[in-house]
Amino acid sequence: MRTKLEGGQNMLRQAMYTTIKTLWSKGHNKSVISRLTGHSWKTVNKVIKAIKAGKSVPEKKPHPCILDPYKDQIIAWIEKDLTAVRMHEELLRQGLKVSYTSVKDQVAKTKRNNNIFMRIHSDPGEEAQVDFGYAGYTPDNNGKRRKTWIFNMRLSFSRLDYYEKVYDQRVETFILCHIHAFQYFGGVPKSVKIDNLKAAILEANFYEPVYQWQYQQFAQHYGFQSIPCRVYSPNDKGKVESGIKYVKNNFFAGRSFKDGYDVDLRLARWLERANSRIHGTTKKIPRELFEQQEKKILLNLPIEGFNLSKIGTRKVYHDCHIYVNHNYYSAPYQYVGKEVEIERGNGLVKIYFNHELIALHKELTGSGGFSTQKSHYPKHKCISETEYQEKYQVKMAAVGNFAGQMFFCIVQHKKQAWSRPIQGILSLVKKYSSDIVNRSCERALAYGAYDYQIIKRICENGSYNLPVEILEGK
Repeated sequence: MRTKLEGGQNMLRQAMYTTIKTLWSKGHNKSVISRLTGHSWKTVNKVIKAIKAGKSVPEKKPHPCILDPYKDQIIAWIEKDLTAVRMHEELLRQGLKVSYTSVKDQVAKTKRNNNIFMRIHSDPGEEAQVDFGYAGYTPDNNGKRRKTWIFNMRLSFSRLDYYEKVYDQRVETFILCHIHAFQYFGGVPKSVKIDNLKAAILEANFYEPVYQWQYQQFAQHYGFQSIPCRVYSPNDKGKVESGIKYVKNNFFAGRSFKDGYDVDLRLARWLERANSRIHGTTKKIPRELFEQQEKKILLNLPIEGFNLSKIGTRKVYHDCHIYVNHNYYSAPYQYVGKEVEIERGNGLVKIYFNHELIALHKELTGSGGFSTQKSHYPKHKCISETEYQEKYQVKMAAVGNFAGQMFFCIVQHKKQAWSRPIQGILSLVKKYSSDIVNRSCERALAYGAYDYQIIKRICENGSYNLPVEILEGK
């Protein structure tokens, strides 16, 4: 590896020497040559001195580094994702006296020059890799141009591909694409290596991934193990990233489509040609390799399909309810504003938070219905309608006898909306005395007026002082 690296550096020095020599022979001065070549004036001056002295390309003198004997060890540590800080600690522990800056520079140089990664081989049926790639704007079935992504699942052994265009990266879409890919392959690989997508993983941690509940349920149903790629380690899923690049460059690039149906039809035809080509890495045809060695190894598809309509996430509204299939179901008030998971099946609606069951309802039929459990509300909110009315009856009676009578009249005439007028009348006590409010209620009762606004005007214009008998005589 070092020989190739040194050979490349010598070629660069030869090219630099030849370029500067040519420009110098044409009469350009050192400043102009520096500007044209991008090399420093000091470097140009050094090369010209060598030219004048009749010397050939100046050899770069080797500068031994204290870390040279540890290069292989540093490469191994890089593969394990160790930081320069950890490497420095290990080297000190081994008795090497070296600065952290030297270690950091050596790590950066190694990564830059070598671009090292391990090539990972897979057995038949062992693994598939999955990713999304942005494909620009394409027309949907209504002819509207929409942002489009391409889903790719690639079997790592045979390199057999499945592609599908999608308009979002929601969990439901992600799972549905998996189902279509498994159906296309006629089976399920033992593991699916996924990118650190929001649609599949909540926390991008390679060693302790926290899967979204829906995707975990799906993986268990189909019997495969999902494996997240390490953060910033694209070579973990290099096969599928090559697939994304291939479809973008060879299918989407330079093509125009009538609508979404046209995209799907032409993509399906192109996919068959792509799977029948000789693959650049394996030098074999993916379709043939799959049929001969991999298809029979795949896990069988489950007898019962995975019903996407039974899962999902919802946000708990401020009234302690979630909206599911055109109906409303209550959840404990502690979860207001939070995202909860829902599961429907066997006539039940189950509500989960962090995979723990927090509410259970019988599924409603029709639409616009409410299934409410009073225990989901705070205790101070859980009072009966009768208790609620009694509380305001006491408050109105405290204002005066006529206010108490007004309470019963309003409840009788406004059975479904009695609370707001009562609350409005009680609020008048903040501005007027209880006596004024009570006498205003008396006058309103005489006219059969049971509206808050009328009582408010009587308080404002002082007509509560007028004799009720005289007005009644009119």
